Amino acid sequence: MKPRDFSGRTVLITGAAGGLGRALCHRFAEAGARVAAVDVDASALSELKEELRALDAVAAFAEADLTDEPAIRQAVELLEMELGPVDTLICNAGITHLKNFAPDQCEAVRRVMEVNFLGSVHCTAACLGSIRANRGAIIVLSSVAGYAPLVGRTGYCASKHALHGFFDTLRCELRGTGIDISMICPSYIATGIRKRYEQSADAAPSAGDKGRTVGPEASPEWVAGQIFDAARSRRREIALGGVGRFSWWCRRLAPRLYERLMLRSIQSEP
Repeated sequence: MKPRDFSGRTVLITGAAGGLGRALCHRFAEAGARVAAVDVDASALSELKEELRALDAVAAFAEADLTDEPAIRQAVELLEMELGPVDTLICNAGITHLKNFAPDQCEAVRRVMEVNFLGSVHCTAACLGSIRANRGAIIVLSSVAGYAPLVGRTGYCASKHALHGFFDTLRCELRGTGIDISMICPSYIATGIRKRYEQSADAAPSAGDKGRTVGPEASPEWVAGQIFDAARSRRREIALGGVGRFSWWCRRLAPRLYERLMLRSIQSEP
């Protein structure tokens, strides 16, 4: 199958002003794509605008909350008026949740599901007509948490598992349309997502909560390069990093061993 060419194509990236989002904007702009950047953080989006202007990138920007479906549809319409129909959607935006589940955590889990899962659904609904017309692509940022359990991340894991269920099924429904759907599953990335969570209102520690990372954190630039290569080669799913690949295989071949190793790594944390 011929590699996908992003030159002159409109690539819409959510969470564009965050660590990985910025790296994705830079990588796709370098490939000649028109970058449609969406983020809820107006200040960070303004900084990204200056960065891309310095690169002479063709880009447009929209502030929008992914949980607000009408706002997302309006943002997509405005971006397409400026850059042309969306060819590729990158569902990158997300928040985390680092707590063991307890009766008081339902609201936090709901919020994570709204941003990580429904936010991606809203963006897909808004862009699907253009992507279908262009025989384009949808790239979804999942995680190790999308195929394996992680203690202390019930809400986050639920949102990532939901992404797999939705987009794997959507791929089947779109079979024969020429649309590619790529599920990207990194392990841990140095994006600042955990720091933002720790500054949030629901981040007070509770007994047994660890929220640790296992193995080194990958740089956003490296992950963005891997995502670009996967999208260009039309990969259906890819696990990134040694921890990600090991977890993928261990969870499938020896799920009890995976659980023991995960629990041991948390229990041995100082």
